[in-house]
Amino acid sequence: MPSVLQDKRVFTEQETSNYIGMSRSFLRQSRMEGLRKNRTQAPPFIKIGRAVRYLKEDLDLWLDSHRKMHQLSHEGGAYV
Repeated sequence: MPSVLQDKRVFTEQETSNYIGMSRSFLRQSRMEGLRKNRTQAPPFIKIGRAVRYLKEDLDLWLDSHRKMHQLSHEGGAYV
């Protein structure tokens, strides 16, 4: 990741996509769908007029909230 993104506080949609490793399509869909069963919740965002922006600190917290702290279970050597 370029150091320019590390120094910024506010990201555009494209910068956010690069920072979290998800597509712009994911960001748009998750923003519009809100909380739906079996869907990943959108990272927090700010709307200023028609512009959508993401705070780096919110993105870091969002990423941390999706961290898994246990191993994948497996049976007979194959992961399920």
